[in-house]
Amino acid sequence: MDDPIGASATALADAIRAGELSAETVLDAHLDRIADHEELNAFVTVIEDSAREQARRADEAAEAGESLGPLHGVPVAIKDLMQRKAGVRNTLGLAPLSDHVAETDSVTVERLEAAGAVILGTTNTPALGHTIKTDNRLQGSTPTPFDDGHSAGGSSGGSAAALAAGLTTIATGSDIGGSLRVPASCCHVASIKPTFGRVPSDSEGLDRFNDHSPFLVLGPLARSVEDVALAYDLLAGPDDRDPFSVPETPPVSDRIDRPAAQFSVAYSPDLDLQPVAPEVRETVGGAVDDLASAGATVDERDPDLPSYAELSEAYMAQVGLSFAAIATQIEERFGIDFETADVVDTVPSTIALGKSADALETQLQNVPRTAAYDAIEAVLDEYDVLVTPTLTVPPYSRDLADGYPTEIDGEEVMGVPTDQMLTWVFNMTGHPVAAVPAGRTDDGLPVGLQIVGRRYAEADVLAVATAIEEARPWAAEYPFAES
Repeated sequence: MDDPIGASATALADAIRAGELSAETVLDAHLDRIADHEELNAFVTVIEDSAREQARRADEAAEAGESLGPLHGVPVAIKDLMQRKAGVRNTLGLAPLSDHVAETDSVTVERLEAAGAVILGTTNTPALGHTIKTDNRLQGSTPTPFDDGHSAGGSSGGSAAALAAGLTTIATGSDIGGSLRVPASCCHVASIKPTFGRVPSDSEGLDRFNDHSPFLVLGPLARSVEDVALAYDLLAGPDDRDPFSVPETPPVSDRIDRPAAQFSVAYSPDLDLQPVAPEVRETVGGAVDDLASAGATVDERDPDLPSYAELSEAYMAQVGLSFAAIATQIEERFGIDFETADVVDTVPSTIALGKSADALETQLQNVPRTAAYDAIEAVLDEYDVLVTPTLTVPPYSRDLADGYPTEIDGEEVMGVPTDQMLTWVFNMTGHPVAAVPAGRTDDGLPVGLQIVGRRYAEADVLAVATAIEEARPWAAEYPFAES
């Protein structure tokens, strides 16, 4: 292997264990790319000294004929929010926490390092991960590497941009409404939002019971489905620090290479919920056609969801309350007043939304949420998976100050994040969702699709994702591969 940039995690780990590449050489190649692409604002903190120590350990183990695990010497980046490494800044995307240093490793970091990973650093996220543009007062905005005028998405935008630019091999993220899948769509990478409870979380000093309304999950991003599956297997499994974590299920990595003909697919171009831009509908439709040509049974089928107005009101009520609760704890812990703190305007307004919520009314929002769950279950009773676009539009402008589109396919929308994505419904229902590239627009902007499966059926959604990757490969489309 001449160039480690763009190689898969498995290929890198195998080459390092075999002595064909040194982990330090791999690290240096990625550190050089990070330095050469500072304009992306993908990384908040690069931890070179620690990473070099881990790379040396990987090389010493290889020389001794020992394996550190499936990620032996592989560079990994972690989102600067719920994932943390002891002794490294953990800012949560907040300028007031620019000097805050994590005291403990998160369970995610523990498991990655136990598998031999080299942690490169932390990636950019909007303040408290509150929206789908990665932009904050600490670091600035992060664009998609495909066009610097357009956003990398959010809230795991730094992780997705780092992957698309070849700055890391695997990255982590979190998702309460689309924060893994939206950046995957904007940056032409793959990810998975696991079933709630499959990947444990252990927020440092914060409420660990807050993740259920709507479901907040952690998960990996990578350039290939194979690497997403590998990372998912390493991250999944119970942990006593997470009161919602569930017992182990069999690994998915050895169950994702299956013929497309094994799967029945329900395809909904818009969930019968909101308008979708023609270029998104065309691109995703083309990917679904390729999946059918590969042998999958595909029928167009819309779930019988509540109206957009009713369902988005339920989502915003619950996510607003969850966000306000976390923000209040952070205010108390760190002495921050979000009314006067150096944060973007959308932070205090989102907090205010939650603080004004009525407890009984918020609880009753589980009625339309239940209807949405039943509607998705009804589709999945007939089909193995449900496929939809990830975003309703191509990547939007990069800066929060620019706002969001207020018209989609000639139809006026509110210009709020829920207009721009079809992801948040599945944070209300808790189903696992894989996200993969569908193609690119005539302007070269990435478009993604999402694959929804039955609860705990991560292997199925990743197998369909693999079939799409085989039918419509994207590995050669990254900027570093095209140059």
